[in-house]
Amino acid sequence: MAHQHRHNHSHDNADIDFATMIPHLEGQAELFAPLYADALAWLAGQQPEPGLIVDAGSGPGVISGFFAKAFPEARIVAADSSAPLLERARENADRLGHADRFSTVQAELPHGLGELEYPADLVWSSRAVHHVGDQRAALAALAAVLAPGGTLAVMEGGLAERNLPRDLGFGRPGLEARLDTIEQTWFTAMRTSLPGHIRETEDWPALLTAAGLRPSGTRSFLLDLPAPLTDEARAYVIGVFDRRRTMFAEELDAEDRATLDRLLDPEDKAGLHHRPDIFVLATHTVHTGSRPPV
Repeated sequence: MAHQHRHNHSHDNADIDFATMIPHLEGQAELFAPLYADALAWLAGQQPEPGLIVDAGSGPGVISGFFAKAFPEARIVAADSSAPLLERARENADRLGHADRFSTVQAELPHGLGELEYPADLVWSSRAVHHVGDQRAALAALAAVLAPGGTLAVMEGGLAERNLPRDLGFGRPGLEARLDTIEQTWFTAMRTSLPGHIRETEDWPALLTAAGLRPSGTRSFLLDLPAPLTDEARAYVIGVFDRRRTMFAEELDAEDRATLDRLLDPEDKAGLHHRPDIFVLATHTVHTGSRPPV
């Protein structure tokens, strides 16, 4: 299941042209590289020498590449439902020089990983489980491919990202907080509409326990890119608010729509293309569980 947290959720992959999303997916993953580096360093304390790592919901394979670099002796399997994204993941593996220990599996996650030749020592799932109606079953399916003593790492939750000052100098202060409220309502509707949806208390250690695993840690990781931003980070923020404007236009009141229009106007000196005070502050949380040894 190729996925994009926050602004490109979809549970109907047939509606998505994943090939057109590759630049955005790669750009975001590369921008968040420091956060992933911290998370992988933490995981290395739980699985210091994994033989096989599965990136479940790999997209174009940027994070798979981070794993290949962090664990130079491991074999990496990128699993995703999108053929174009897996093709790009193979291209990236070849470009980065680890194609000899890299392979792909096309599968609608979390099921479809039965093609693995060996059980995995580490399974990574970044914001993919919440796209499955039955999250408990999803975790059980991912846990089933673990070797005894193996670890499942699930990135779910964290804090709402911030990119703007509370008061922009125009419009009503607190725009991002209002967008968060709209997005939470949308997210709940998305979850409810998924096939086989079952409402769960999002207590991830408890859900890992229900999947037959022993919870082994929860930690949050920070990406802090202060102003002034690089061109790449600025382009990311512009993309975030462009997608929010597109997705939530009907839920916004007239004043907030006008504020977003100003922010997205390339000619407006108070907009995102020019203002010096935008930043990226994001916190993502990883929950781990280990399969008991035999």
